[in-house]
Amino acid sequence: MTNSIITKTGSYIPPDRVPNSHFLENVFYDANGQLLDRPNSQVIQKLHEITGIEERRYAPKEVCASDMAFMAAEAALDGVDRESLDHIIVAHNFGDVNPDSLRQDTVPTLAARVKHRLRIKNPYTVALDLPFGCPGWLQGVILADYFIKSGDAKKVLVIGSESLARVADPHDMDCMIYSDGAGATLVEATSADAGILSHIARSDTFDHAFLLRMRASYDPRQDRSNLYIKMNGHDIYRYAVKTVPLVVKQNLEKSGLGLGDIKRILIHQANEKMDAAIIKRLFDLFKVKEIPADIMPMIISWTGNSSVATLPTLLDLIMRGKMDDHCLEPGDRVVFASVGAGMNINSMIYKMP
Repeated sequence: MTNSIITKTGSYIPPDRVPNSHFLENVFYDANGQLLDRPNSQVIQKLHEITGIEERRYAPKEVCASDMAFMAAEAALDGVDRESLDHIIVAHNFGDVNPDSLRQDTVPTLAARVKHRLRIKNPYTVALDLPFGCPGWLQGVILADYFIKSGDAKKVLVIGSESLARVADPHDMDCMIYSDGAGATLVEATSADAGILSHIARSDTFDHAFLLRMRASYDPRQDRSNLYIKMNGHDIYRYAVKTVPLVVKQNLEKSGLGLGDIKRILIHQANEKMDAAIIKRLFDLFKVKEIPADIMPMIISWTGNSSVATLPTLLDLIMRGKMDDHCLEPGDRVVFASVGAGMNINSMIYKMP
């Protein structure tokens, strides 16, 4: 039986650290175009209490999403014959964003740009983009598993890259959540009893399609043709806390495993308070009272929310031994889960080779 394993990882974490104090001079409005009636210091403190974010990373002005994707790919492909790749999948949502005009460039695809910069000549290395909200990288890994198990591929490079900070409205306090970054993984075919055990994805568009969307700035004085990412934060929180645990539980049951079989849960780094609530509800569904303190590694406090890049970056840091309290050994079973615009949710159960 052919299985799919992650053999290599890489990431690009931008060097520019942006602390919470960076936003003390921002002029914030609410969704109705009214100035917020409390000082920025209180706004920043409240956001920190909810999200856990102390700083975030911004890409240098000359670096776009495809550049970050390439750098993450370079790290993941060290020592790998690039001509042997069957697919390159780049998950993103905004393409290469010009920091001056906010225009989004997606032609050619980011995957085509990455393949070009990797200097791959093989025409059968198929390059494709995947816009799927924040769960895009994980959905790319799921697609890689389908490709491999169909027999059509043996090596698939899956990248998540986003310059999310560039589409954030500086007059919306939610802008403090967003950051930039990229992560990459090489998924390969194996006959070993390891790798991807099961996965599930769902799209709840009937009632929730526009919880995340693109709209004009909250500042009524700004150019209305410029669009920024907007979200219904409270509604997203309720949806995620209710639905993500159900999807993970369904996936565990599909794989024949229970919570006690899981070493770590790697969840999209969207909001520390929300992620903790998701984990608590998941354990409640299994009627398990005690949650292991180290079950959910978190990096959002210093990376912010970089959308499709959070999960592969987190995995890369763990695999490279850069998270002292977290390590993964052969045979360990890991849950991956993500939620984002669509609204889309996915989950994957993985056994370490």
